[in-house]
Amino acid sequence: MKSPVAIRAHPLVFGVVVFLASESMLFAGLLAAWYDLKGLNARWMAPGTEIDYGLATFGTLLLGLGSVTMGVAQFAAAKRRAGVARAMLVLTLFCALGFAYTALRDWSQANFHVDTNAYGTLFYVLTGTHLAHVLAGAVLLFALTLFLGKPAFTSDRHAGVEAIAYYWHFVFVVWLALYATIYLLR
Repeated sequence: MKSPVAIRAHPLVFGVVVFLASESMLFAGLLAAWYDLKGLNARWMAPGTEIDYGLATFGTLLLGLGSVTMGVAQFAAAKRRAGVARAMLVLTLFCALGFAYTALRDWSQANFHVDTNAYGTLFYVLTGTHLAHVLAGAVLLFALTLFLGKPAFTSDRHAGVEAIAYYWHFVFVVWLALYATIYLLR
């Protein structure tokens, strides 16, 4: 009888998890600033401030769909079904780009700017930091789509797929916190 051996995470996956933990602290700090300033100001949103809830909700649905398709892509890649995995990655990439479009459109329609007040500053910093993560994710998704059939991404070595999947799910979960904070908890 063999003695049980601990299964260790691939170094790439472990590194991404540690990186995401640090990114969690970045977003936690930004959200703490939001809630602190909101608590100090009786009128956090200046009168007349308009944000597009419908567009943000649509963007949220896109990221949610992208998280699902990324999960399917990860499962398909582990089962050596490269065609399905690639199709799901392309769909995830389109969801990422669609979300980026909604974020930029929201910015262009806002009737306040980064220098209008503290609300405007934190709105743009929070959504801009998240958008940067979405765009970085889009680059990773594109690269993964191109290199999916290479030996580094086969089922017995799918740490790259797993690491990018963790990153993409993180982007979605962070957006849920930002969406709730900015658009739901006024």
